[in-house]
Amino acid sequence: MTAPFTHLGRYRLLRELGRGAMGVVFLAEDESLQRQVAIKTLLVPGGNGAEGEHREARFRQEAKAAGGLNHPNVITIHDLGRQGEWLYIAMELLQGVELRDRMQQGPIPLDEALHIAAQVASGLAAAHARGIVHRDVKPGNVMLLAGGHVKIMDFGIARMQMSEVRTQSGTMMGSPKYMSPEQVGGHSIDHRSDIFSLGSVLYEMVVGAPAFAGSNIGALLNAILHSSPLPASQARPGVPASVELVIARAMHKNPQQRYQDAAEMARDLVQCRTALLRAGAASGAELDLLIASGAHPAPVQWSLIPAPGFDAAATLKNLLAMKSRPAPTGVLRRVAWIFAYAAAAAAAIGITFA
Repeated sequence: MTAPFTHLGRYRLLRELGRGAMGVVFLAEDESLQRQVAIKTLLVPGGNGAEGEHREARFRQEAKAAGGLNHPNVITIHDLGRQGEWLYIAMELLQGVELRDRMQQGPIPLDEALHIAAQVASGLAAAHARGIVHRDVKPGNVMLLAGGHVKIMDFGIARMQMSEVRTQSGTMMGSPKYMSPEQVGGHSIDHRSDIFSLGSVLYEMVVGAPAFAGSNIGALLNAILHSSPLPASQARPGVPASVELVIARAMHKNPQQRYQDAAEMARDLVQCRTALLRAGAASGAELDLLIASGAHPAPVQWSLIPAPGFDAAATLKNLLAMKSRPAPTGVLRRVAWIFAYAAAAAAAIGITFA
């Protein structure tokens, strides 16, 4: 789809950047402020009836959702306008790579995965504080910029309080692989659905494989509703117990048992990463190599300590629930689980570690 013009308002279109479900994105120049921006467009020809009106409402809602946020981990919206049958959103031009593409290049070092997830959680917390639920948290909507900075993009199906867009009960919206159980079931959702989706993304970054899979869409959705992914430490030996607990809590089937606040999840992720870096374990891949060589370095022992601030009672409950799963193999992982049990139990009764 090529725009039949060279300008949209004060923006001069330079070239197409990409296409999505909601329109075409162009590189453009803001001739008033002399800066380059990204312009997302949507053609809304007259006579399209209710469907056209719904698409337009969703497009406008995206601008309102992201435009109402001022956070370093959320894309900045500059302008919303209309020219003839074309709606457009002018937003900051992000120079980087989508997390989706980064994940296809190979395993992500553990500290990098934690850093990315913590920033996404922080951005989501800001959105949730304003009554905005993203509803489509996935690697393709996370942009990695220079210096390790992260931006959340595409609020196209976000739900806002007092939203002009309404979805019928039983309607699924989002990317299936990262949907929460309540999304899959077509139930009412809130900010905790985004937390589940972020947990699924973090799991895939850490493990190198999706949390849920299926031979077809029905099998995938059934897995999200009824199955639990293989514990991260079994799928990728060397994953610290503290990281595994963050993932398990974020991905609990029952929203009441998840993190109730994305900011709390962000804090735990930062603490996990800080402990990992202090221990000198720069990546999960390096831990894997150490384990394979038979080494038992101090960094692994450090990384088994659950991050401060965890809900100890919930942690112990999650660990006990995992007893029914196949036991981890290998001496190191057995030691890790014994330590994790002890740490969670001690925290639950008020014992602190030096």
